[in-house]
Amino acid sequence: MVLAARGDRRPLRPTVLFVCVHNAGRSQMAAGFLRALAGDRVEVLSAGSEPGESLNAVAVQAMAEAGIDIAGQQPRLLRNDQVQAADVVITMGCGDTCPVYPGKRYQDWELEDPAGKDLATVRRIRDQVRARVESLVALLAP
Repeated sequence: MVLAARGDRRPLRPTVLFVCVHNAGRSQMAAGFLRALAGDRVEVLSAGSEPGESLNAVAVQAMAEAGIDIAGQQPRLLRNDQVQAADVVITMGCGDTCPVYPGKRYQDWELEDPAGKDLATVRRIRDQVRARVESLVALLAP
C-alpha cells in the first residue's frame, strides 16, 4: 500500500495511462470505462503518440450506447511526464513510440483499431475494452 503522507493510512489513488496512436478511439473508450467503473478510486490519463484532430465519431456513438459520454474529450499528445506520473501504462498499438520507464507496470492490449470501422465492429471492440477495464478495476480498485 502506498501511503498519502507519513502517518496517513489512506492509500493514494493509482494512476493509469491509456495510450494508442491517435488517442481517438481505443484509449478514449478505455479511459471512459475506467472513469465510470472506478470513479475517484483511480486517476485516469489518456494520450496518443500521434493524436488525431478529434475523437472517432463511431467510438463516441458506441460508448453513448453503453451509457458513457466521451464526446467532450479531445485527443492529446503523449508526454513523458504522463508516463512518469502513471503507475500503470496500458498501450494499444503505439509500439516503440511509447516511452518506457523503470518501475512502471506496462500492459499491451492488442485491440483492433476502430478507425474507419462500422458501428458493429466498434461495438465489438468497445465490449473487449470494457472487459479488460473491468479486470483492471478488480486489480486496482476492488
